[in-house]
Amino acid sequence: MDPMVEWIAAHALRLWALLLLLALLAGDLAWQHNARWQRQALARGRTAIVLRWQIGLILLLALALLFLAIASAVAGQQAGELARFDTDLAEHLHTQLPLPVLRGIAVVTHLGDLWWVAPTAAVVALLLLLRRHWQLAGIWVVALLGILPINGGLKALFQRVRPLHDHGFIVEPGWSFPSGHAFGSIVFYGMLAYVLLRLLPPRFHRAVIAAAVLLVGVVGISRVLLQVHYFSDVMAGYAAGAAWLVLCIGAAEHLRMTATRTLP
Repeated sequence: MDPMVEWIAAHALRLWALLLLLALLAGDLAWQHNARWQRQALARGRTAIVLRWQIGLILLLALALLFLAIASAVAGQQAGELARFDTDLAEHLHTQLPLPVLRGIAVVTHLGDLWWVAPTAAVVALLLLLRRHWQLAGIWVVALLGILPINGGLKALFQRVRPLHDHGFIVEPGWSFPSGHAFGSIVFYGMLAYVLLRLLPPRFHRAVIAAAVLLVGVVGISRVLLQVHYFSDVMAGYAAGAAWLVLCIGAAEHLRMTATRTLP
């Protein structure tokens, strides 16, 4: 066993908290940069947008390369360093995380479950339609409906078996790569944040970004700690889900800008 992997497993909860903190800081820095750019755009008489096409293209390329790198590292016939890291970490977590901790994490992970995401997404879509936000409702529905076929197709393509565990708090059927909870949570909470950024006053935007980042991080990392996914499953789910999220937000911003230019 790799001593580094053993150390990571022994300090898993502290590292989880640290990763969430770093994600929150990164999200806040991104929000500050975007808010500053939007203020500059408004000062120049331009329409402020959430995602510029240049940034979206760079993000898509980076996310695609990240996903391909992870996929190539775990899908080969020979087990590479990442696959060995995944296996060793799952085994160490299996022996070192106490059952009461796993029980609490099992409650948190349900924030990415289909039975929570699907009805909540339907309510959001209904509210947007009642408020006559037709384009926003349309892109919301497209983004959420894309989760199952995209992630399900990737799972069927790679057919990676899940890690073994016997704690009994969470039992997941199906393939492991990429993580459906990581994919779904980044699309669901990311799109929800985008919708709220479009509708709420700017004073709420910082809190919206922080909440979305926190929820996505909690759901994804909980899957590793519960040993229902390997670490690389979650990272790949994040990468693929974020790419789909960028495409959907980019489409929504394009539609908004087109509608703005056609106004008299």
